[in-house]
Amino acid sequence: MSQTHEIKAQSRTDEGKGASRRLRHAAMVPAVVYGGTQPPQSIQIEHNTILLAAKNEWFFSSILDLNVDGKVQKVLVRDWQKHPFKQQMLHMDFLRVNENEAIRVNVPLHFLNQEKSPAGKTSGVVISHNLTEVEVSCLPGNLPEFIELDLVDLKPGDIVHLSQIKLPKGVSLPALSLGADHDIAVVTANAVKEEAEPAAEAAAPEGEAKPAEKK
Repeated sequence: MSQTHEIKAQSRTDEGKGASRRLRHAAMVPAVVYGGTQPPQSIQIEHNTILLAAKNEWFFSSILDLNVDGKVQKVLVRDWQKHPFKQQMLHMDFLRVNENEAIRVNVPLHFLNQEKSPAGKTSGVVISHNLTEVEVSCLPGNLPEFIELDLVDLKPGDIVHLSQIKLPKGVSLPALSLGADHDIAVVTANAVKEEAEPAAEAAAPEGEAKPAEKK
């Protein structure tokens, strides 16, 4: 079971673009909580709280305890807007979750022991991570913050597919239910072919004189 992460927020009644601008000037992030049996709720969160939380993987892939005015709701981050070049979060959307209903969430992959594997120790072999996260389906209480993929036995030429990932109890990969065509490669270990070195000087075409050397 993943660790509990609490985000504190306050409810708000003023809405619209003007209100959102005022909140941002006051170092607050406007946000909305929706889903479940309750109506959407407009909230505000201190910008530093969001900025620090957003530096962690768990913020985008874990069930969060959203504490709004002292009342806690189980939520997932569903959408966010960042400033194009500033370190500023502009808006957040949170989705309420029912602990008895399965959810689908993208979870990060952590690759272990790559440098210890035969492929990692072989010169000229490039190990590619074709996926860095996977979509999982599970009950909220079973949601992992990340999934580990041990590459200690990876050899040159190997391909690790989705179906080879060891999943925590109660967790499945929806893509695998769609058929063998969706059992895509997660990791590949391919040898790089060395290209032949170009000739030092190309031969001059017949009938053409080589340029005279400068003295």
